[in-house]
Parts: sequence; C-alpha cells; structure tokens
Amino acid sequence: MKANRLEAFSDGVIAIIITIMVLDLKVPRDASLQALAGDLPVFFCYALSFVIVAIYWVNHHHLIHLVREVNPRILWANNNLLFWLSLIPFATAYMGESRAQHLPVAVYALVCAACAGSFHLLRASIAREHRHDASLHRLHRKVARKNSIALTFTLLGAVLAWVYVPLALVFVSLPAVMYFVPTRLSPDITDHLL
Repeated sequence: MKANRLEAFSDGVIAIIITIMVLDLKVPRDASLQALAGDLPVFFCYALSFVIVAIYWVNHHHLIHLVREVNPRILWANNNLLFWLSLIPFATAYMGESRAQHLPVAVYALVCAACAGSFHLLRASIAREHRHDASLHRLHRKVARKNSIALTFTLLGAVLAWVYVPLALVFVSLPAVMYFVPTRLSPDITDHLL
C-alpha cells in the first residue's frame, strides 16, 4: 500500500473527529452575555482539543511523508492512533459539560496520554524502517524525545487532576505549546521532508 492512501484515510478520520467536537458546542439558551459566559468552559475545552487534534494532524502529515512502504505494523499503529484520537470528542464533551471536575479532567488527560503514546508507537514503527539511514535515525531520536516529554506531561496531568485541576490542565496543554515550537533540523534531515 502507498503512504498516500494511509494519509488520506487518516485525514478523513481526523476531519470527522473535529466535526464531531464542534457539533457538541451548543448555542446558549438566551442571548445574554451571562449565558454566553456560562458556556466558556465548554468552548475552552473545545479550543484546547481542536489545537491538540490539529497538532496531531500536522505531525502525522510530516511523519507519513517519511514512510517508504506501508507495512502491517505501520497500518495497525496508525489505526491505534486514530482510535485514541477518536475518543477526544467524548473526553472533551465530558470535561466541558462537567465544568472540569476531577474525574473528567483525569479521563481527558488519560485520553491525551494514550494519543501521545500511540503517536510514539507509530513513529517508532516508521523509524524501524529507517534504522539504516543515519539522518532519519537522528530525526526519529529527536522526535522520540519530544514524544516522551509530551507523554510524561499528559500522564502528570492525569495524576494532578485529583490534586489541583487548573495545574492538571496546564500540564495537558504543555505538549500543545511544545509542539508549536518547531524542532530544529539539520539540512540533511530537511531534505527528507521536502
């Protein structure tokens, strides 16, 4: 199978995930500023989840362009990632509707951790195909470090949800901030990405 089929399927699933999340946003019952303000927690949960899913989409795009040949290991690792991403709308709605109570925030953080872990597995499956290419090996090593940090932050967020919810949300948000900062790549690596 060619990588473009895998990418097209994943793009479709991710587009549906974003659509489902936006459909969970409800119009306030009345046209007052107070009613709109009452829905801000739900909107912030949606905005955070949109950014997280968008980051996965962008990184997935770059990662799949490194694939030379799609094998069953890569297919199943990709399906694993899509499964966990597909739970983000549920976790987002649960956290938003509960106004960020302890358990829903912990569930959200665990879903984000599962997404981070499954992206790490997908990247490792692709890296296995590049083990004899020194420049791609360096790229995968650099990205693996970033993946591990993101996974650690989200797991800490799940634990902190039981202690102090605002701090838990900061830790869940940190990977999004971290992935906005581009990874510095050497010229031999950027040649693979163009």
